[in-house]
Amino acid sequence: MKNRTKQFIQHLSHDIEDEDKAEEYLDESLPLIGLVVMYFNSLEKSLDSFICEIVSDRSDAPGLIVIQKLMYAAKVDLFKRFSEDFHRCFSTPSDFNNLVGELVDVGKLRNLVVHADWSSTDEEGYTFVRLKSSSNGMLQEYVQFSVESLEKLIEQLINANHQLSNYWEWRSDQLQDHLRSDS
Repeated sequence: MKNRTKQFIQHLSHDIEDEDKAEEYLDESLPLIGLVVMYFNSLEKSLDSFICEIVSDRSDAPGLIVIQKLMYAAKVDLFKRFSEDFHRCFSTPSDFNNLVGELVDVGKLRNLVVHADWSSTDEEGYTFVRLKSSSNGMLQEYVQFSVESLEKLIEQLINANHQLSNYWEWRSDQLQDHLRSDS
């Protein structure tokens, strides 16, 4: 996703020269925004399930109590800490850090999409996402949510969910092997 900034001067305003073209751009993007939300929610629910399983394999209730008011980033951190503790007893898969990085990255990208000010989208697809402080004062940051970049984010979300599932399968195999060797 491309981004650009513009100097904030007294009032938050956005330059939209061709509103019809901007509306056309939004019409193409809106279904993809919905898919970003849907695939992100699926990923977060998978993460919730795995944390619940780590906390107790008998019932989801203790895990749900633990994660009940946690935001996504806190859940990723909790998952990472539980997993690192597990790795101290077993091993660390080579792609674990990539998985955690991907979980963090898609969370940040999803936040950009869902918290963007879509009414500020211009004819090039640049949408206001936040104010940033700089040594020159406040800057308005815009991200270009192109159809291609949204499709790429959807693929990233699907891939992150697959990576998480593969990790969980690896973790389960480690536990099963350990139980077999103890018998």
